[in-house]
Amino acid sequence: MEQIQLTGPQGPKPKKTTVSRFGVYAFLFSAAIFFCIPLYVMLVTSMKGMPEIRLGELFALPGDPNFSAWVKAWSEACTGVECNGIQAGFWNSVKITIPSVAISIILGSLNGYALSFWRFKGSNLLFGILLFGAFVPFQVVIFPLIIFLRETGLYGSLAGIILIHTIFGMPIMTLLFRNYFSSLPDELFKAARVDGANFWQIFLQIMMPLSIPVTVVAVILQTTGIWNDFLLGLIFAGRENLPMTVQLNNIVATTFGIREYNVNMAATILTALVPLAIYLLSGKYFVRGIAAGAVKG
Repeated sequence: MEQIQLTGPQGPKPKKTTVSRFGVYAFLFSAAIFFCIPLYVMLVTSMKGMPEIRLGELFALPGDPNFSAWVKAWSEACTGVECNGIQAGFWNSVKITIPSVAISIILGSLNGYALSFWRFKGSNLLFGILLFGAFVPFQVVIFPLIIFLRETGLYGSLAGIILIHTIFGMPIMTLLFRNYFSSLPDELFKAARVDGANFWQIFLQIMMPLSIPVTVVAVILQTTGIWNDFLLGLIFAGRENLPMTVQLNNIVATTFGIREYNVNMAATILTALVPLAIYLLSGKYFVRGIAAGAVKG
């Protein structure tokens, strides 16, 4: 019997550096520089004094860099009749974001779990209605929500804006967790049922420990979305609970006195620091979480 000899791959060895790869790197490098230009201008402007800014040299490095504009933006800039800086808005955003993210993720994961493993008559219709809610523009439902919160006594309160963010976050959170739980093997659920586990035991002891990747994605999406919100916070939060984005608008839009561009730039960067830090620290987990539920949905 003739013996078959196995040989390795034949042909020329692939080159590590090719013209096409060099072109891709050049494009990515150019795109990175293009998108970083606004951040660079904001950063150098925030560290300049007003006489230097008036020279109009937008891209020049600061001659005498200092952080006095950052201090003023944080604690002294005027947001209307009050001149306490943007710090009050920062803490308001923290008080709004943390409970809104936690509640919407808990409810969204419960919905996704129930729609994946405890399907009931009409569950697909309910899921379709929830998905439809994700595509309804804010402007369409703002007036009915104002009436609803006014009648319940929640309009202009911290609880009211948390409820609004939870409602608007529910469709996308349900879709995210439902797709992820659907990608898990059904045998896990069936084995747990054979062992006598009930709804909550399966959810808390099996599903939630397995859903850490998609939970990270949900935290990133909800935190950045709620932190960057302007419209809902302006309408529903009330005067005492205005988020950081609204305070930033009040600083930039102030028309009396000298328009201090360095303070405006510093306030803008301070407002964007939290979402920026989240993306930089958890970017790889975001990609893993999205890919985890992308195979089966």
